[in-house]
Amino acid sequence: MAYNSKAKLKTLYVRRILEDETDAEHGLSMRQIIERLADYEITAERKSVYRDIQILRDFGVDIKTYQRNPVEYAIERRDFTLSELMLLVDAVESCKSLTRRQTNALVSNLKTFASDHQRAQLDRRIHVPGRISSKTESVFGHIDVLHEALRTHKKISFLYYKYDMDGTRVVTHNGEPHVVTPVGISYADGFYYLTAWNDNHEALIEFRIDRMDHVRVSNEKATRNDEIAHHTYDGDEYEIFGRFNGDPVTATLLVDGDNLEIILDRFGSKAQIMKIDDQVAKAIVKVRKSQQFFGWIAGMANAVRIEGPESLKQEYCQYLQSLLDQA
Repeated sequence: MAYNSKAKLKTLYVRRILEDETDAEHGLSMRQIIERLADYEITAERKSVYRDIQILRDFGVDIKTYQRNPVEYAIERRDFTLSELMLLVDAVESCKSLTRRQTNALVSNLKTFASDHQRAQLDRRIHVPGRISSKTESVFGHIDVLHEALRTHKKISFLYYKYDMDGTRVVTHNGEPHVVTPVGISYADGFYYLTAWNDNHEALIEFRIDRMDHVRVSNEKATRNDEIAHHTYDGDEYEIFGRFNGDPVTATLLVDGDNLEIILDRFGSKAQIMKIDDQVAKAIVKVRKSQQFFGWIAGMANAVRIEGPESLKQEYCQYLQSLLDQA
C-alpha cells in the first residue's frame, strides 16, 4: 500500500526533485530523475516521467529543457532570484531585533526557495553587535497583538519595564497596566517602538516594545482626535538622533576633508556640502537638537565642529561643560 500511495504522487515528487536540485545553471537528465524517484521507492519509466513534466508545465511550472548531452531538465524561474535571496538573507542576518534562533529559522525558510546548489551561497553569517537575547523573542507576539488592536480600533493594556540603578528590571506605573491607544509601530536603531496616545497626559508617547509585557487588546474603543489622525512617520526633513525628537535647527558644521563621509553616511543627499579649502569642508544640515546630537558631535573629536548658529554652539558648550562638571 505504501508503494502504491507514493506512486500516485509521482508527479509531485518530480516537481520536488527539480525544485531541490536544479536551477538556471544546473539540470538533471531523464536517467537522473528516474534515479532520484527510485530513492523515494518509486519505479518510473521515461514515458511516464515525460508525461509528469508535461503535466507540471500545463499547471504553470516553468520547466526548461536544456539541449545538452544528455538532455537536461530544470526549473529555471523561481519566486526569488539568487541575488534577491542573498539580499533577504543579509537583511535577516543583520537585523539586531532578531535573536540568533529566530535568525536561523528565517534563513532556513528562505533557503527553501533556492536549489541545493544555491543554498551554500546563502550561508552568509553576519556579526551583529548588540543582538537581542532570547528573553525578548516575545516582541513579535506583542507586535501581532498591537496590529490586531490597530485593525479593530481598540485600546491596549500592558506592563512596562525599566531598569533601576542596580540593573534590576522593575515594572513602572506603580505596577499598574498602561492603557493607551496604539497609533503606530516604528523601527529604529535595532528596536521596535510603539507610538501611543495617552488620555491622561493628552499626548503621544513612545514605548520600546521589547520592554512591554502582558500585552492585551482592551474592550475599550480607541481614542480618536486630530493629533492621532494626522500623525505620520514620514516627511520629517530634520535628522533625528536616537528617539529624541528635539527642536529643529539648521546647523552649519565644519568637517575635516578626510572625514566627509561621516556627514554623507549620516545625512545623505540632504546635506549641502561646500569646499572651503583642501583640508576643510562646510556642511549645512537639518537636525533636531538633543543631547544625543551633541554626543554625536563630541564623539567625532575635532573632525566635525559646529560653526553655527551661535545659539547652537552655546548649547553645545553648555553640554560639554555639564559633562566636565560630572566627571
